[in-house]
Amino acid sequence: MAKSASVKKGCQHPRAYDRLLLFIILGLTVYGSLMIFSASTAYASIRFADTYYFVKRQAVWVALGIFVMLAVSRISPSKIKKYVPHLFGITLFFLLLVPIFGAEAGGAKRWLALGPLTFQPSELAKTALILMLAYYYTAPHTQKHLQRKKGSFLYGILIPLLFLILLCGFVLPEKHLSCIIILGVLAVCMIFAAGGNGKILALMCGGGGTAVGAFALAVDYTRRRITIWLNPEKYPRDGGWQTLQGLMAIGSGGPFGLGYGKSRLKYLYVSEPQNDFIFTIVCEELGFIGAFLVILLFALFAYRGTQIAASHPDPFCSLVALGLTLKVSVQALLNICVITNTLPNTGISLPFFSYGGSSLVMLFAEMGLLLSLSASSHIKR
Repeated sequence: MAKSASVKKGCQHPRAYDRLLLFIILGLTVYGSLMIFSASTAYASIRFADTYYFVKRQAVWVALGIFVMLAVSRISPSKIKKYVPHLFGITLFFLLLVPIFGAEAGGAKRWLALGPLTFQPSELAKTALILMLAYYYTAPHTQKHLQRKKGSFLYGILIPLLFLILLCGFVLPEKHLSCIIILGVLAVCMIFAAGGNGKILALMCGGGGTAVGAFALAVDYTRRRITIWLNPEKYPRDGGWQTLQGLMAIGSGGPFGLGYGKSRLKYLYVSEPQNDFIFTIVCEELGFIGAFLVILLFALFAYRGTQIAASHPDPFCSLVALGLTLKVSVQALLNICVITNTLPNTGISLPFFSYGGSSLVMLFAEMGLLLSLSASSHIKR
């Protein structure tokens, strides 16, 4: 994916950003906002005595997010590149603060409070890893060693993996297995795209996967989730409730669904349906057609994002575009796999659909960067 030499001014803005990508992002945003409105009303009315509690807040975050996206889309990535090491260091600092000052929810401490606002540094870690790997692989020092010895294990694989291990070590106390998985997938894909030896990567992935599996079985928190995942019907009120109700919602939708706003299981059967399990409400209300449209939009996003990455003349921009595309696509795939009980419940949100505040703004900032990259890409419009 990354070229051997950087093209001068390859990250500048000779043209407007890609309209198709913008339409896909706006399509996901509108679809997600409509589903937030439908999925959250019952829970909001019962919990907060305000049917529009989540809708009003989501509208504010979406408006702020779109503003941030448009602002970031006007920034040249070459300017952002200068501050990548600083961002990586700030991310590590925030992750270090979480076990000490973090807020706890659902048995996990993952949030930091900045006045009235809370955010997850682990979300920032994903972006920081993408930028840091792209920065590392396109640095003159790295290029010099990689050109001297093609496929160098030390400079091509080992050092980049140290960035991953460092971030995962800081995320580990948060009990955030889904974040660690996403970080791992991002690192492996970007290392391979940058020219890492595929056979060595495959062997290391096998060893890493075995280590993660052993760790998951050794820790009570993750072992319990795996046990419930294998037999959710044995724990209908003690861990398996969310999964069983979600599967019931998916199955009851049929081809065309019960109709928008007519979900029955959002009435406190599916816990907090506006968050991680919102896809179940999509399936119940809009059926297979609605679920297929969600998957189609994410597939189009993945396709367009990889096109932008593949056709970009600048190695740094190319790798960043690939990483951002993978981050959204992999997270969407993992969420749907969790919802359908293909994977254990790891508490992962569906981009553009799950209710969120700072995480949604962060997502729009990433989309702004991807739009900025599309402006200087040689992609056919």
